[in-house]
Amino acid sequence: MTHPFWGNIKPVKYEGPESRNLLAFRYYNKDQVVLGKRMEDHLRFAVAYWHSFAWGGGDPFGNGTFLRPWFNGSDELELAKVKADVAFDLFQLLGVPFYCFHDRDVAPEGKTLAESNKNVRAIADIFARKQEETGINLLWGTANLFSNRRFMAGAASNPDPDVFAYSAAQVKNVFDITKELGGQNYVLWGGREGYETLLNTDLKQEQDQLGRFLTMVVDYKHKIGFKGAILIEPKPKEPSKHQYDFDVATVYSFLKAYGLEKEVKVNIEQNHAILAGHTFEHELGMAAALGIFGSVDLNRGDDRLGWDTDQFGMNVPELTLAMLEIIKAGGFTTGGLNFDAKVRRQSIDPEDLVIAHAASMDAAAKALLNAAAIIEDGRLAKNLEARYAGWKGAEGQAILAGKRSLEDLADYVAKNNINPEPKSGKQEQLEAIVNQFC
Repeated sequence: MTHPFWGNIKPVKYEGPESRNLLAFRYYNKDQVVLGKRMEDHLRFAVAYWHSFAWGGGDPFGNGTFLRPWFNGSDELELAKVKADVAFDLFQLLGVPFYCFHDRDVAPEGKTLAESNKNVRAIADIFARKQEETGINLLWGTANLFSNRRFMAGAASNPDPDVFAYSAAQVKNVFDITKELGGQNYVLWGGREGYETLLNTDLKQEQDQLGRFLTMVVDYKHKIGFKGAILIEPKPKEPSKHQYDFDVATVYSFLKAYGLEKEVKVNIEQNHAILAGHTFEHELGMAAALGIFGSVDLNRGDDRLGWDTDQFGMNVPELTLAMLEIIKAGGFTTGGLNFDAKVRRQSIDPEDLVIAHAASMDAAAKALLNAAAIIEDGRLAKNLEARYAGWKGAEGQAILAGKRSLEDLADYVAKNNINPEPKSGKQEQLEAIVNQFC
């Protein structure tokens, strides 16, 4: 360890299902082969820099509860360097292969963009050295276009073109650094890309601005030869009342409207799915069906609350359904499971950070094993195939190929005396099968 913050905590190791050690893995055995691939390569875990190292534990009714050594001091850049040491210590304690960051998480904002960029560059140089030393890599980087008051009316969708230009310059800097650090994706989260009231909003204007901004980012990707994916992270309601990136379907509609559906994928978060009124597996399945599945921010929300609680994902049955969708989508290529989650504000000990991540890694690993067992069992797949078997026949294929008109189908029904009866969807039976493995 490079910093005493972690005390005597040892690296988390695999001890097997019988272990009761909370600082050990029971299911995450990174070299175990599951469905022909190493567990580490299935899950591709990443630690989110912001919640674990930049969040102070505050809420709307109270100040921060985390007394981290890098929070207090006069030299903000030196504190950021300490934070980098502590962060890479945690990455090594957990044995994760990746991390993710926003520019404002890792370095202090300056009085000008040039000063801010210089600060980010200083920390990026440290990251480059630490990546070389540890073998830990960058899953994705992104620019914070929502915290500063200049973004109160959005970034790319802002009514002021100077804010749009400033946002583009900030993204360019982080994109350059992401590429230099070997980042495998670049994420755009529209934190305030939305509106509060139509009384002061031109929806068509703002949509066109967003389309132009994303097109510029895509063009720049190709210009600099970035080989990773560009990802949009859908989120509804918060912080803007009406977010333009409400859910996967909304994002896909936007991408289609501006001819970007082949260029951009999505980074899906469980908590955001809940806020949109969906399930986690719905958003994953929809992204796969639309061909834009990219990466996942792994956390969980509370479906009784209307805001982002960002709790660590611990619900194994829910994660099992999510892993089924991820595997059916072909698994991750450039993406992974990033822990966009924060410990509760009462969990103030360094050990709490380690246990939270390790337990969630274990939950995801157990879910992967469950999902693999369900796939190998085959009953879900057989039921699905049987349910749509009619579409594999000659008439079903002709319909899908556009070889039948309404008149043709009317004649077909009349000539063949078609009078179909409903067939059971067997939902409870399928749920019972899933429960046999969870």
